[in-house]
Amino acid sequence: MTQPNREVPSKAKIHLRCLHDADQAAALLDQIAGRTGGDAQQQAQATVDGILTRVRRDGDQALIELTEELDGFKPEPIQLDPALLEEAWKRTPADLRDALDLAHRRIQDFHSRQKPQDLDFEGVHGERLGRRWRPVHRAGLYVPGGRAAYPSTVLMNAVPARTAGVERVVMVTPAGRDGCVNPTVLAAAHIAGIQEVYRVGGAQAIAALAFGTETIPQVDVITGPGNLYVTLAKKAVVGQVGIDSLAGPSEVLVIADHTAAVAHVAADLLAQAEHDPLAASVLLTTEPALAAALPAELERQLCDHPRESICRQSLTNWGLVVVCDSLESCARLSDRFAPEHLELLVERPEALADRIRTAGAIFIGSWSPEAVGDYLAGPNHTLPTCGTARFSGALSVETFMRHTSLIAFNRAALEATGGAVMELARSEGLHSHANSVSVRLNA
Repeated sequence: MTQPNREVPSKAKIHLRCLHDADQAAALLDQIAGRTGGDAQQQAQATVDGILTRVRRDGDQALIELTEELDGFKPEPIQLDPALLEEAWKRTPADLRDALDLAHRRIQDFHSRQKPQDLDFEGVHGERLGRRWRPVHRAGLYVPGGRAAYPSTVLMNAVPARTAGVERVVMVTPAGRDGCVNPTVLAAAHIAGIQEVYRVGGAQAIAALAFGTETIPQVDVITGPGNLYVTLAKKAVVGQVGIDSLAGPSEVLVIADHTAAVAHVAADLLAQAEHDPLAASVLLTTEPALAAALPAELERQLCDHPRESICRQSLTNWGLVVVCDSLESCARLSDRFAPEHLELLVERPEALADRIRTAGAIFIGSWSPEAVGDYLAGPNHTLPTCGTARFSGALSVETFMRHTSLIAFNRAALEATGGAVMELARSEGLHSHANSVSVRLNA
């Protein structure tokens, strides 16, 4: 297995692994899903633990020192002037403003339909039963920086939080060495209605949101993707706060048959590979000719690509092509991998989509490239990665809400069910549980 982050010369040809054996492919897909483990993670965890301790103990002072050490600038003040957000919006080119506005409206429309409904009904004995949904009080949104700026992540996190009705939504994001936050990120924060933006990133930003500092409020829920250090910090503070998920590097799995265009497949694999050297791009196809034509098409599209080196590292280390004997075989391998993004470039995509059991998001048909989901389709682009789609789903309005059970028995209901309650309590050896019913029925 190729080791992660192996440097690949920018002009070296891609050696894309291609398999024809389903068992070998399954084993390799398992390794790709676990690509973030190992010694590097253990070493990073020790660093994260130290950062969490410093921020919990020293608050703002630790944030300032860590940001200067790790990001190369001193964040004084830590909070951006809210006027900068509106100014960034006004200075955004008109075409980009229109695109942000369209994305915001579509994401808002989709998430407004997600809001859960309270449950309240009368039981068979006149008792009232229900479940009541309420938003958390404070939410912290992490928006990554580094290799690229992500205004789309601002919208995908802020819109569900505000739709849920969260009273206070704050955003943390790393700034550049000049201390400035990407203006398009700030423009997106403005249109999403965020007023509090703090220019800190990494594990120290997660610690600040989890524990609170003199400047940054302690929140109830932290959402948003980040690098390994951010993910490990979120993992460490679960229980202190709620989180959305433990996001790993991004991935796409494309299932293609004889109807798929090689140019479409190559473009969609590169769209994932350009994210990060750890991004995974996988093609499962029933067409040997498509698999054979793919490397040359990838090389053609990489000509003068601005992120060519990242793409080559990603595809060489974590790319895979599997030639399968049927679409059913493709579906089985896909379900085993449980991809973050699944594209179905096949003749009957709806039928195949019905067959799929585990995927973060399914892009159905040749007119649905994964990029539309990243930016403005409507459903959230913060999705489970590295196999976690087996048991979790996308960030949603419910991420920012909690539900409370409502139970209101009357005497008739307790008389009708109390005997069973006492029997169950006694079977567990809990005398006072049974007595709490008995004293009422015998009063």
